[in-house]
Amino acid sequence: MKYHGQVAAFILAGGNSSRMGRDKGLLDFAGVPLIVKTVRLLEQLVCEVVVVGSPDRYVRLGLRVIRDREISRSDELNLGPLVGIASALHVTETPWNLILACDLPYLSGAWIDWLLSRATQSSAQVVMPQTTHGVEPLAAVYRRECVSAIDASLAHGFRKVSDALRDLRVELIHSREWRKFDPHGRVLTNMNTLADYAEARKHRPIA
Repeated sequence: MKYHGQVAAFILAGGNSSRMGRDKGLLDFAGVPLIVKTVRLLEQLVCEVVVVGSPDRYVRLGLRVIRDREISRSDELNLGPLVGIASALHVTETPWNLILACDLPYLSGAWIDWLLSRATQSSAQVVMPQTTHGVEPLAAVYRRECVSAIDASLAHGFRKVSDALRDLRVELIHSREWRKFDPHGRVLTNMNTLADYAEARKHRPIA
């Protein structure tokens, strides 16, 4: 695998995990919280790994954590992952930034390496995986310059990442292009329920 010195990684962990009933990032995988396993995987590939979420939850794990940015619209208390993406792009010092959800237990170093290699050769502003289920904005690579368009979307009260992406150059990459790195078609499967968690623990995730 290649070390991508022009890329930082940000793990979004600010959600409520309402369907799971527990903090997804702290779910145990062989004695280690999932978010720690994800950070360890990414540290081999990028120049910096940062968690976007509550410092109270994650600093004790020895991780670098930043809070979600406050937004100017006081009537919008929770704009979801779009705020997390903006928070990451405001603090980053690298041209490219991998944005990941915290609940992707099937990630592999080979797949991430492939995605980053593809992204850093692209002229797009966002390089985003696409599967038969749709696009994956929380497993995508964003140029730092995207922050202006995302800030504008937030200022207008938009909640969906797709709303912010309409003003950006987006390159979509279909799953058939990375099939050899994901032969079982699981790499972008996340965990929403305890049943998903039980299933993920059977398959030696994050490797």
